[in-house]
Amino acid sequence: MSCEMQMDKEKERCPGSSNPLEQFVVLAKSARGAAAVELVKQVLEAPGVHVFGELLDTDSIKELSNGPHSMYFELLRLFAYGTFREYIDVKDKLPELSPVMKKKLQHLTIVSLATKMKCIPYSVLLQELDIKNVRDLEDLIIEAIYSDIIHGKLDQRNSQLELDYAIGRDTQPGDLSHISSTLQAWCDACEAVLVCVESQIQKANAQKNKSLKHKEAIELEVANIKKTLKTQTQDSDEAMNTDMREASGHGGHSSDKSKKGFRVKNLRSSSAKFWQKS
Repeated sequence: MSCEMQMDKEKERCPGSSNPLEQFVVLAKSARGAAAVELVKQVLEAPGVHVFGELLDTDSIKELSNGPHSMYFELLRLFAYGTFREYIDVKDKLPELSPVMKKKLQHLTIVSLATKMKCIPYSVLLQELDIKNVRDLEDLIIEAIYSDIIHGKLDQRNSQLELDYAIGRDTQPGDLSHISSTLQAWCDACEAVLVCVESQIQKANAQKNKSLKHKEAIELEVANIKKTLKTQTQDSDEAMNTDMREASGHGGHSSDKSKKGFRVKNLRSSSAKFWQKS
């Protein structure tokens, strides 16, 4: 049974698989020699397959590294970790790329560049992708964007590609220590931010409690002033009523003078008490 027929049967068996590499990994378990080489060719041209580490780890593919087909193992390894510029440098030792393979490796090269810079100058892209003119470069970038490999926009005025997102690539074992140190630095930075946030929360809570106590003190003072004014008003009314009753027995003229004098005296007394209290 040919490799193509096996792949068709595998697709029928796992129609809902979300990992496009999975069917190739399953087929690699039984592929040997020329069949494994054919599998490598197909996976390098397969749409949607941009990671190859799991396939590299299968025994049948590892066997290619020590046999007459070692160049295909190296080619697969280049697609997993390398760039198009690296392929150009050693292309005499590797199989020739089909147009589909070439475009995929160029797209993966843009992904690798995206890990180093978010704005990639056209000059860098032209060199790394071995493209001679800007028009072809922009067409390649647009294809990568429509394929959901990268998200970004072309800044033609400044001759650069501005990137917002790029898919992930395979991680080489030698990169694990660097990734670990980067993640640790990120965790330390998060911890420092968390400590700062907690400190600010404590300060905010302390200020809030201070403001609440100040508000309560003001409300208590206002209540006391209102109570004092109410008491003074009641005392004034009672005194006025008493004066009026006493004055009613000594004539209206004297009563009016007494009433006015009492009011002025009482008003001054109340005002003095009020300001002394505050």
